[in-house]
Amino acid sequence: MKNIAIIGAGTMGNGIAHTFAQTGFKVNLIDISDAALERGMSTITKNLDRMVAKEKITTADKDATLANITTITSIEEGVENADLVVEAATENVDLKLKIFKDLDTTCPEKTILATNTSSISITQIAAVTNRPERVIGMHFMNPVPIMKLVEIIRGYNTTDDVTNQIMEMSKKLGKIPVEVNDYPGFVANRILMPMINESIETLYNGVAGVSEIDTVMKLGMAHPMGPLQLADFIGLDVCLSILEVMYNGFKNPKYAPCPLLVNMVRAGKLGVKSGEGFYNYAESRKAEKVSAQFSS
Repeated sequence: MKNIAIIGAGTMGNGIAHTFAQTGFKVNLIDISDAALERGMSTITKNLDRMVAKEKITTADKDATLANITTITSIEEGVENADLVVEAATENVDLKLKIFKDLDTTCPEKTILATNTSSISITQIAAVTNRPERVIGMHFMNPVPIMKLVEIIRGYNTTDDVTNQIMEMSKKLGKIPVEVNDYPGFVANRILMPMINESIETLYNGVAGVSEIDTVMKLGMAHPMGPLQLADFIGLDVCLSILEVMYNGFKNPKYAPCPLLVNMVRAGKLGVKSGEGFYNYAESRKAEKVSAQFSS
């Protein structure tokens, strides 16, 4: 597989595109918005510049990586020669199902369709296509160029051959793939999101303040970032969406989102992306400081 198409130029999409391109793959980065594509390429360039400054790559490596990426606003044009498509759109079931229906009709029969979903059933997504055996989950971690883990999730019909190909490709990217089964939240978020949700409950119940909760987890549990700060970094809307998928999937009240989280999302306080969450990021340099702390 040489030609990769990435659907979505947001945080995860541009990070995935960066990673594939830096490894030598030809990448079509696809988004319906020219502005989103410009922001995505700007982020990739800044991250490459940071790697050059730290002497992790050379200027020639940076230039080669950027040359491997083509930005496109048409899905049909962007996937016509793709060996692999990785969907990295918003964590919304209806949106992902629509994208996969479209991909199934526009991609060559050989194309493997992967989703970067962090919680939604791969089997459900695969069921809207005529190639469920060639649909798989590739859940990258944020920030993608830095984090080593990729959760590989096979749907009910995903073949061994497709799974093995994606496992090997992930290794070529310098990642460590871990195969997990198709249940809501998979492994990473099934464990992480209840911890974040319980941290929000702890704040909601007045047990301690934001900085105190994060300090306990950083100093007491050796976490590089407190759970509330991490929730801000992930996006509170994303956390809520994942918890709702798990709650609806398991019908277990332990996954029910905390009312405080629900209200914050309704109020538009989504974390770093909106400028305010559990912390205030009104000044852009504060937001950049949080991102740099997590990716350093």
